[in-house]
Amino acid sequence: MIPIGGLDSRTALGVIDATRDKQDTLLRNDPTNKRGEAAFRERIAQITTPEELVADYEVYSFVMRAFDLEDQIFGKGMIRRVLESDPVAPESLLNRLTDSRFREMHLSLGFTTEEGPQVPDFSDPAFVEGIVDRFYNRAFISTNADQNETVGTVLEFRDGYAGINSWFDVLKDKTLTNFFQVALNLPSQMSGLDLDQQKRMLEEKFDLADLADPAARERLVTRYIAISDATTGLSAQTNTAVNLLSIAASGGQFVPFTFDLALINYRPSQIYR
Repeated sequence: MIPIGGLDSRTALGVIDATRDKQDTLLRNDPTNKRGEAAFRERIAQITTPEELVADYEVYSFVMRAFDLEDQIFGKGMIRRVLESDPVAPESLLNRLTDSRFREMHLSLGFTTEEGPQVPDFSDPAFVEGIVDRFYNRAFISTNADQNETVGTVLEFRDGYAGINSWFDVLKDKTLTNFFQVALNLPSQMSGLDLDQQKRMLEEKFDLADLADPAARERLVTRYIAISDATTGLSAQTNTAVNLLSIAASGGQFVPFTFDLALINYRPSQIYR
């Protein structure tokens, strides 16, 4: 993966944006990722139940990583119960979990719907490509978040803003909650308040309808990065990499400095697994 350690978050985000295609290629060519993808493509169509899914570790792991649930991979029994849960029954395990990742996976796989247990058509090419693309998108976000948490949060916002229909969609996601609290200059302690109170505080600061405006989204990102970097001590003025890009000659005139992003080395150990 392209290294961004030591860069202020705005510069790091620029490097990431400029190298997105290169990073995607690196991730897709990584031997571990390729083996997982091949196993998924080969065997997913034969899986008909949650029990069969969790029994095939390679396919199961690929799917879990695609939904950002790598930290839950060893909880096979719980995942099976989640996938078997009634999505509308208030008492079901799915509806008792507050982590939105579980519901997203449940709905995408479709083992159980309002009509009861189903046998999903996992042979559908659109479904297969959707999960594969989701896996590599998640890998892209995670590997960059590991290097710079602020940048990772921005990438999460960019990836998830289209699915925000109410402030409750934000409040059920810890990363999005953090993004808006910081960008809107709200205290993190508000998370201890009743959800309706948190919703009102957010509504007073920002109109969610403005998320449809790219300029409004960019303003949120700019504010988030500025406040977050100030909190963590990162500064574009003192960052060595930025100074190299803007170094001036003794006469006071600007001396251009360029570097080839393609020549930046990455460490294979950082590739998403």
